[in-house]
Amino acid sequence: MKVVLASGNAGKVREFMQLLSSVGMDVRPQSEFDVPDADETGLTFVENAILKARNAAKITGLPAIADDSGIEVDALQGQPGIYSARYAGIGAGAAACNEKLLKALEGVPEAKRTARFRCCIVMMQHADDPSPIIAEGAWEGRILEQLTGSEGFGYDPLFFVPTHNMAAAEMDSAEKNKISHRGQALNALLERLS
Repeated sequence: MKVVLASGNAGKVREFMQLLSSVGMDVRPQSEFDVPDADETGLTFVENAILKARNAAKITGLPAIADDSGIEVDALQGQPGIYSARYAGIGAGAAACNEKLLKALEGVPEAKRTARFRCCIVMMQHADDPSPIIAEGAWEGRILEQLTGSEGFGYDPLFFVPTHNMAAAEMDSAEKNKISHRGQALNALLERLS
């Protein structure tokens, strides 16, 4: 089944293609169809994922999958949350977002640096799908005091995974896909689809 992935993030596209190809889904990034990014005007991960999926399905005529994900830092009352990708400003990039997060947590002790990655995935059969499939996942950890590792993307170099005693950016991608917020949400989506 051909589906369009409503994302321009190369890291997300790679993860989705790896995980969904195993169940016979031919995942195509929205860039192949010149789909512009949807305005993320929602106030929750679910709302933003629906906006993105609906936009991609409407323009391509294909079923669409979209996710909205981010990192929630307890010492910052859940921020940056839905604003994770643009925490340092629109178009600022991961390095600037990581730097801003480190500055915001200066002086915060390790025990209070708890955080989680959260992911909401939505699949819509068509743009007017009244009951999209919604799946979620959360990955608990804490924020490191410096960047560590070179794998992954986004906040991975700052996210310490206690179960593996390493940063997400130090993990093998196959292992990360098994336990990450996105991996959990995708597995939940696959269960719903089956």
